[in-house]
Amino acid sequence: MAFISFLIRRAAARALLVAACGAGLAAHAGPLRAALDDDDGMDAAVASAPLPASVRVLRDQPYGPHPRQRMDVYLPPHAHDAPVLFMVHGGAWRMGDKAHANVVHNKVARWVPQGVVLVSVNYRLLPEAAPLEQARDVARALAQAQRLAPQWGAVPGRFVAMGHSAGAHLVALLAAAPALWQAQGAVPVRATVALDSAVYDVAETMRRPHLRLYDAAFGSDPAQWAPVSPVQQLRQAGAPLLAVCSTRRRAACAQAEGFVAQARSLGMRVQVLGQDLTHGEINASLGREGPYTEAVEAFLRSVDAKMLP
Repeated sequence: MAFISFLIRRAAARALLVAACGAGLAAHAGPLRAALDDDDGMDAAVASAPLPASVRVLRDQPYGPHPRQRMDVYLPPHAHDAPVLFMVHGGAWRMGDKAHANVVHNKVARWVPQGVVLVSVNYRLLPEAAPLEQARDVARALAQAQRLAPQWGAVPGRFVAMGHSAGAHLVALLAAAPALWQAQGAVPVRATVALDSAVYDVAETMRRPHLRLYDAAFGSDPAQWAPVSPVQQLRQAGAPLLAVCSTRRRAACAQAEGFVAQARSLGMRVQVLGQDLTHGEINASLGREGPYTEAVEAFLRSVDAKMLP
């Protein structure tokens, strides 16, 4: 049923692309295609590693009453004092799922056998929940995962938050606005890894020509943009942040550089990692052997020397 649901969503996305191009938006067809294919990189031509037999999976662990307020937990054998990679899927704030292969498989196959617990999170979506409520869902999931971490053989204070696309926006927002996770009783993460968000500065995005999906997410009222804009919310240095961006998407790296410049001015340790990969490949290929994965691992080791062997 989940796969059928995905096919229905994909068909609707394709119809929207055709309609947009036919309505005189042909110049935006490339970016629009990237946005619609934001369903966690499902179209990326990247081999997905099988889940190792040694990995134990706890499916649909609740952190709230809503059916979307669930998380999957991937456990290494004999976990002890383990670090946790806390993963937030993308999907234009309106679709996506914690169990999609390109969200988890290559990451689990590489890092869980090395002793890392991976938590993959769902959250409520548009139109039911706007991005600020989605961020609160993610914060609530983080707090619940930290409370449960000792049961998994993991350490609440050794979490790294990671998200792709819309999920990258949400984890960047939590990094910039600590009150969101503090209100849920979470403790600070060691670091944040944002995978190819193009919306660190919501006001800048909305003032320029932009795709209609941003209108659906952020609306037309400028007063509503600041609360969901990482740049506007960032007022003090937080945990280190790695902003991965596709050099094939102009807005993604420009927005990442703008956020990083502001963060550095506050004394925050931040880094931009540009990659010659598509938006989907930024997510799907992470965990495969190669310089991209190794660069992310170098960052992870720099914030937690014992996170990886």
